[in-house]
Amino acid sequence: MPLQFSFIIPVYNRPEEIEELLQSFKAMETDLDYEIVIVEDGSKKTSETTVNQFKGDLNISYFYKGNTGPGDSRNYGMQKAPGNYFIILDSDVILPKNYLSEVDKSLKREFVDCFGGPDGAHESFTILQKAINFTMTSFITTGGIRGNKNAVDKFQPRSFNMGLSKEAFLASGGFGRIHPGEDPDLSIRLWGLGFQTKLIPSAVVFHKRRISWKKFYEQVHKFGLVRPILNKWHPSTKKLTYWFPTLFWSGLILAILLLFFNFGILFWLYMVYFLVAFIVALVSTKSIAVAIVGLLAILVQFFGYGYGFLKSTIAIHWLNKMPEERFPKLFFKSK
Repeated sequence: MPLQFSFIIPVYNRPEEIEELLQSFKAMETDLDYEIVIVEDGSKKTSETTVNQFKGDLNISYFYKGNTGPGDSRNYGMQKAPGNYFIILDSDVILPKNYLSEVDKSLKREFVDCFGGPDGAHESFTILQKAINFTMTSFITTGGIRGNKNAVDKFQPRSFNMGLSKEAFLASGGFGRIHPGEDPDLSIRLWGLGFQTKLIPSAVVFHKRRISWKKFYEQVHKFGLVRPILNKWHPSTKKLTYWFPTLFWSGLILAILLLFFNFGILFWLYMVYFLVAFIVALVSTKSIAVAIVGLLAILVQFFGYGYGFLKSTIAIHWLNKMPEERFPKLFFKSK
């Protein structure tokens, strides 16, 4: 059966993002037929007018529903979509011209029921956006879990750029109510059902991330809170590497304290790490400013994630608290 692609895009109060994304669809170079399904997740500031402006150029369906979170909105879109292979995007991404052709070529060469692609930084992005993109995607900071072919763990696609066959969706029931964390949870459940996942390195999207330092900290803190919950649900996926951000910050504090006792070896090891990170950022982004801001982003990411991971581990694994009772803001209620 030939692949019939349906793009599934949830949006919440961000019509300007949808406009940018749809402009990139218009510029995409492909002969493949595809449909775009926009799911408005209870927005007060809707995208309907923006979507209507593109209906003459693109095959778009628009649905409005109550606010139940991005996972449930993706499920809703996949239930409505006519395609047999869904491509799930966040509303804050921009597609390169060759995106769909790269996906189609890879799936025809080696079909899998679930794929993920990397996120990159467009040249138009701000210094902060580029720095955060570096720290979220670099092997030296995350082990490449968001789209590096040399990733330390089995690849778990992320829902900002993710493909899912209709068969896998129906078998798994799609995304759960937790957010963030709904995408790795789905990947792990798919593995248990016998489905395979893979990275398509050439299926890059430009992930805009309209974000501030405060929002970035809140995001990575939630990532840290979620991981012990996923470990509880899926014990076989536990990794010592998930402790790295917590140990990193604990070690850094210890290294600074040891300086007062004339013991500087640990501190200088940290300085070597930051020097290497700076060089990697400089080479990859070709910007001194981005490399400098990237170091601060590393500190924010490691502290936010590490603190969240430790707090959640104590609550969920040591004190046996129920995740939804202890961290209710991580769960959407279905309507």
